[in-house]
Amino acid sequence: MAKYYYSPAKQKALLLLASGIILGLSRSPKVHWRILKNIPKAWREIDRKTLRRIVQELKYDRLVDFKEEPDGTISVVLNEKGKKIRLNYDLENMTIKQPSRWDRKWRIVVFDIPEKKKAAREALRKKLLDLEFYQLQRSVLVHPYECKSEIAFISEFFEIRSNLRYIAAEHIDNEAELKLHFGLN
Repeated sequence: MAKYYYSPAKQKALLLLASGIILGLSRSPKVHWRILKNIPKAWREIDRKTLRRIVQELKYDRLVDFKEEPDGTISVVLNEKGKKIRLNYDLENMTIKQPSRWDRKWRIVVFDIPEKKKAAREALRKKLLDLEFYQLQRSVLVHPYECKSEIAFISEFFEIRSNLRYIAAEHIDNEAELKLHFGLN
């Protein structure tokens, strides 16, 4: 399947639609509470006009279907393709795909997150380390494979997009150490 990049607003819309599906399928009160706690905040962050446009784009991309309910209301539901795309942005299960051949570029994530967002900073650092980034410095992490979409989603999720930079570089002075760490030749 081709790799898509969706704007942060479109990613949120996909996740919100998926949240409804998860609520319907999950019997765990803990899962329900976590989802319900985060949905209202996400809805407030999406402008209604933007949301209408996004839903139309999702329909055009064939990621959602419209379903008429018996009471006459229309529901927007993720179809199978939409569910697969949504999984690309599932923070807990996110991975960075390793291509068959390394393109010899380093992906560098640099961030400077203020103290008032310390929890987001630590969560970001932990997530990047979970994704097997190499920590060059406290706020500078490196990975050998393309991960721009994943970083865009993570930075939007933790609401720190303006505090983070994604860089693709062809050379780092300690490249030998990085190659050894990642098992590259």
